[in-house]
Amino acid sequence: SSLSDEQRSRGVVAFSSGNHAQGVAASAAMFGVKAVIAMPTDAPAMKVGNVRKMGAEVVPFDRFRDDRMAVVRPYMERGMVLVPPFDDPAIIAGQGTIGLELMAQAKALGVSLDAVVIPCGGGGLSSGISIAVKDASPGTAVWAVEPEHFDDTCRSLARGARVSIEPGHTSICDALLTAEPGAITFEINRRNLAGGIAVSDRAAAQAMRDAMAHLKLVVEPGGCVGLAALSSGEIELSGKCVAVVLSGGNVDFDTYAEIMAAA
Repeated sequence: SSLSDEQRSRGVVAFSSGNHAQGVAASAAMFGVKAVIAMPTDAPAMKVGNVRKMGAEVVPFDRFRDDRMAVVRPYMERGMVLVPPFDDPAIIAGQGTIGLELMAQAKALGVSLDAVVIPCGGGGLSSGISIAVKDASPGTAVWAVEPEHFDDTCRSLARGARVSIEPGHTSICDALLTAEPGAITFEINRRNLAGGIAVSDRAAAQAMRDAMAHLKLVVEPGGCVGLAALSSGEIELSGKCVAVVLSGGNVDFDTYAEIMAAA
C-alpha cells in the first residue's frame, strides 16, 4: 500500500523462508502486483505451496551457500521493488501492530504486563513490537528469543554492535535462521530490549507439544521459541504477568507429527 502506482506496475521481489514470503504474496495478490519470492530449498513445503497458491513465482536458493541479495538482484535490476523481510521502517511498523494489539488487549483485561517475550530472526518483529510496548508501558521488559547457534541478536546485544553467527549449524526453527541482525532493527532492539535468550531445538519442540496439549494451538518451531524461553530460567516469572508472542503456524504435517510423536 505504500508503493506508488508506477512501482506496483514493476512488481515486487522478496526473500524469505516462508512467513514474510506469504505476507508479500498475499499483499501482491490483493493489489494485482506481480511478485517473485526467493525461498530456501529447505523451506517447509507448506510455506512454498502457500506462496505459489497466492500467485507468486518462487525462486529456490541454498540458504547456507547462496547470497540472498545476489539471488534477487537480477529482478531488482529489471525494476522490481525489493520488500525486505525485516530491515525496513514500513516492515517494522507493520509487524509492530502486533504490539499495539497486545497492549490494547492487556488494557482491556485490566492487567499490567511485566514482560513481553518475542521470537526473533532479523529483528523486525521484536523491534516493531518493542516500540509499541515501550510507548504504552515503559516499565515492561521486552525479551527477544532466538534458536541456539542462531543467536546473532543475543550476541550483538552483549557486544554492543552487530555480529554474525558462526557458520556450520542448522535448526528446526526455519523462520529464524538469520546470520546477522538488521542495521535498523538492531539499533531499536539495542535501546528497547531487556535482553536476548537462546533456546535449543529440543526446547522449541517441547514448547510445540505444550502449545498443542495445553493451549490447543498448532505453532511452528520458530514461532514457539518464546514459549520455550519461559522454562529457560532467564526470565523472572514468579508473580509476574508475562505475554508471549506465538508467531506462525506454518509447519509441514510430517514434521509436526514427528515432533508430537516424540512426546
